[in-house]
Amino acid sequence: MSSQIDAMQKDWKDKRNNIIVIVLAVVLAVVLVLFFLQRRDHKMIMTEIKAEKDSIQFQLTEIAASYDSLKTENDTISEQLFVAQNKVKDLLIEVEQTKKVSFSKISDYQKQVTTLRGIMRDFVVQIDSLNRRNEELMAENREVKQQYKEVEQTNQQLSQEKERLQQNLKRAAMLETRQLVAEPLNTRSKETKFAKRTAKVRIYFVLGQNATAKRGPKQIYARIMRPDQLLMVKSENDVFQFEDLKIQYSAMREVVYEGQDLPVAIFWDNTNEPEMMPGTYTVNLFADGNEIGETTFEIQ
Repeated sequence: MSSQIDAMQKDWKDKRNNIIVIVLAVVLAVVLVLFFLQRRDHKMIMTEIKAEKDSIQFQLTEIAASYDSLKTENDTISEQLFVAQNKVKDLLIEVEQTKKVSFSKISDYQKQVTTLRGIMRDFVVQIDSLNRRNEELMAENREVKQQYKEVEQTNQQLSQEKERLQQNLKRAAMLETRQLVAEPLNTRSKETKFAKRTAKVRIYFVLGQNATAKRGPKQIYARIMRPDQLLMVKSENDVFQFEDLKIQYSAMREVVYEGQDLPVAIFWDNTNEPEMMPGTYTVNLFADGNEIGETTFEIQ
């Protein structure tokens, strides 16, 4: 009886041990399966995180390159560009140097990348707007310069026309002489042809009618050039204004001109002067700063 009981106990123990072994085997198999599944999932997660990290680095590199291509002459925007570009470079260095990256860290990096990309787009819009405005201003500036050039040309033409008109008016208002003659006279006021007998020279002419000439007193100056090209003068102080110079004259007479024909005679008195030399003398008349006549006479 006791042997039977012992046999039964031994069988039960064997069955129990077998059950324990089977249970342990099942548990071990489950643990191994879970381990390999977890390891596979971990590898997949790490691969996905690495891919996300690489993507973020690539995006940051693109953004940095885009910042390099942005150019502007606006000092304020240039400073803002510099700050934003440094933020991109700092984040890129941080991502590259970070060895252990979690999904939460990746998510944070992605948010920063999105923010930095949005900032860059804002800069692109601002710079494009400034460039367009600068182009418009340059076009307006070119147009203004062209208009100024045209106005300047017009003013120059008007100035030339005005100058021509003034010259024409000046010429129209210039006194003219006719019947101009210079006669050597002797002591009895008779015309002579001999140098030794010449006591005076009478210069006779008619100031012609001119409706545009200025009325009033007129100083008529006569210059008598000897045959040896020396000017006959009474005093070195006898000068008048001609163009930009003060030149000497031989004789002068003041007349009152009223726009009508006016006979005039001017005399050179050779009394107390050296005897006149034989040859051809040249007489030039001046009034109002213009030369108004020329003639010659000859004595023997």
